[in-house]
Amino acid sequence: MNLALFDLDNTLLPIDSDYAWGEFTNRLGWTDPLVFKAKNDQFYADYQAGVLDIHDYVRFATQAVKSRGAELGAKAHAQFMQEVILPHLKPQALELVRQHQTAGDHVMIVTATNEFVTRPIAQAFGVQELIAVELERDAQGWITGEISGTPSFKEGKVLRISEWLSANQKTWQDVQITFYSDSINDLPLLERAQIPVAVNPDARLRQLATDRGWRILQLFS
Repeated sequence: MNLALFDLDNTLLPIDSDYAWGEFTNRLGWTDPLVFKAKNDQFYADYQAGVLDIHDYVRFATQAVKSRGAELGAKAHAQFMQEVILPHLKPQALELVRQHQTAGDHVMIVTATNEFVTRPIAQAFGVQELIAVELERDAQGWITGEISGTPSFKEGKVLRISEWLSANQKTWQDVQITFYSDSINDLPLLERAQIPVAVNPDARLRQLATDRGWRILQLFS
């Protein structure tokens, strides 16, 4: 089986959907503008530096929508898709996904952004299978702000793929993986893939990919 795995933010999208969602809820007036922006910027810097505490970040990132409830959350996300995400669905990214689908590869998006933000985005790319940070739900089925299971972040992406393989009665030896990512945070899964591709890579990943002879794809200018 050929697996085509895609990171999402700054890989298939030329933006970070998690950061953009935070900015969007800020514009809706759901958060204190100055306090939220300062914290959001710091978490994003931590992510870029590879030192993000994913649990603290998810609590922060979901706090605003958690307090608004499922109905308002769904309405806001639909607006977010129209105003923020759809304008950033680029033809070259959609075509790259389609090429793998046409070739018969099993395509998945594997992202460290939570499933509330990313599931509609994956569907917009025509990708049915999403591995994202799963959110814990309360008795009413709404998010609590905590993570459920292993977060798909850094080495957690490898663990989540291992879980997926086991659930599908397969091992790492049964699949050939092409993995596209922009971030040094994804090094654990890039190193497990037979075909690692550095897409719009950050400086550290670009240097590592150059040193190792990995393919570098500049999908966005």
